[in-house]
Amino acid sequence: MSFAGRVFLTTVAILVVTVGVLTLAADRWLRTSLQESFREALEREAWLMAVALPRDRDALAGAARRLGRVIGRRVTIVDSTGLVLGDSEFDDASLRLLENHRDRPEVRDALARGAGTAMRYSTSTQRTELKVAIRAGPGVVRLSAPTSQIDAVVAGVQRAVLLASLVALLFGSVSAVVAGRATTRPLSRLATAARGLAAGNTPTLPASRAPEVRQLVRAFRAMQEEISARIAQLQQRHDETETLIESMLEGVLAADPDGQVIICNSASRRLFAYTPDERMPNLRELFRSIDGREIVDQVLAGSAVLGREITIDDRTVLATARPLPNAGAVICLHDITELRRLETVRRDFVANVSHELKTPLTSIAGYAETLRHETPDPETLSRFLDVIRTNAARMQHLIDDLLDLARFESGAWQPTLESVPIGRVVEASWSPFADRAAAGQVGFRSHVPPELTVPADTEALRQILSNLFDNALRHTPAGGEIEVTARRADGDVQLAVRDTGSGIPAEHLSRVFERFYRVDRGRSRDQGGTGLGLAIVRHLVEAHRGRVDLESAVGRGTTVRVVLPGSKSR
Repeated sequence: MSFAGRVFLTTVAILVVTVGVLTLAADRWLRTSLQESFREALEREAWLMAVALPRDRDALAGAARRLGRVIGRRVTIVDSTGLVLGDSEFDDASLRLLENHRDRPEVRDALARGAGTAMRYSTSTQRTELKVAIRAGPGVVRLSAPTSQIDAVVAGVQRAVLLASLVALLFGSVSAVVAGRATTRPLSRLATAARGLAAGNTPTLPASRAPEVRQLVRAFRAMQEEISARIAQLQQRHDETETLIESMLEGVLAADPDGQVIICNSASRRLFAYTPDERMPNLRELFRSIDGREIVDQVLAGSAVLGREITIDDRTVLATARPLPNAGAVICLHDITELRRLETVRRDFVANVSHELKTPLTSIAGYAETLRHETPDPETLSRFLDVIRTNAARMQHLIDDLLDLARFESGAWQPTLESVPIGRVVEASWSPFADRAAAGQVGFRSHVPPELTVPADTEALRQILSNLFDNALRHTPAGGEIEVTARRADGDVQLAVRDTGSGIPAEHLSRVFERFYRVDRGRSRDQGGTGLGLAIVRHLVEAHRGRVDLESAVGRGTTVRVVLPGSKSR
């Protein structure tokens, strides 16, 4: 409600209360005064009636009716025992039915003290009456008059007071409206200026003749300048803080004491899979894991949590939470899933390399030690030397693959693209495996158009095919077949190597391109595999901006598809 409205309502309320108090006071005073005057008049008339009463007891009833008609009052004559001897309102027959009046308050007081007064409802006449009784005649003479006369006088006075009050109320209300508007108009303009200032606008300050308002305007102008300067500073700091929080790789959440998120950067939204337009839920709903909720409960209770690992969906997160000075909390979330994965890869890599090197080294050391202490026959010596040479070659192959993989992963190697006839590279890549395939009774077919070429690094394409042929040949049993197909589709070149080998279970398909990952570790190692072939293939294909995928089913063979861009510009 406006200030003018409050001034108006306050003034009206004061006037209404004042009028009400005056009306009630006037009513009470006037009624009391009239009752006292009425009582005195009735008492005087009662003494006059007492003088005019006959001495004959039987004539009292008629005298009461006659005197009542003359003075216009109810006249009642009661003896000292309370028996009603006469009443101007009742005939002789009804008179005998009236109750004994000795217990009436005014009669009792008159018999005791000479006079008595009471205002009460009369059961005889069924109206409220003012009764005045005096000790006279045979006992008590009582005059009664209805209070409606007093009520009529009081009502008339009240109407006059109310009329005067309404005039005063109307005048006061108009005065309050005029004064309120004159006072509040500049104040309203100041309020509008304050809202404009809060909205970032330049407000127009009002002019006023009132010295107090002019001082208020000057103070407001000074406040406006100070607030504008402070808002500019705060906005700058807010922008800097928001930019800093948004640029952080860690997720940052700030919440109020109830856990409702009030600040949330993009990293935390990505971590919890919420879009920028979605409203972030309460922290207790956001952290669904048990360890996450423990952190939320602890920090909202006022305790800091430093560097505790929790899980968010399938991610591993390092959480640090601190309570804010004025309640609430801030939580920083560092996603270490990739770090943990790299640590696992590093451990697996060291373990795999150590294991892969340990096996041939053990064989070489064992056979060399045997040759040092013994002199075997020529056939045994030749067999021992073949084992040593085979394991040394195996170690050399492993080291070469590791060096190639390190070179590819580091980005130090980039393919030299030229137009390569795929058919020739397929023949050249299969040639080293032909004798091995014939010995294992594995067939080979190539369905590559002679004219089909692809922009690629020749040596890299040969290495891709060699690794695929080696894998296929090691897993294809006698009587099986290896088939190579190539075609152009949608501007790309699709190259596929299919075998009819043992196949790969579905649960291993997502990991076959990892380093040292083997479906059947013992069998692959016995056949000379390093576990790096498909990892090298993937890096070489991706270096050409291509893609590679694999389809396989147990007992039905495996197909590896390589898709290479069909132009150098891609």
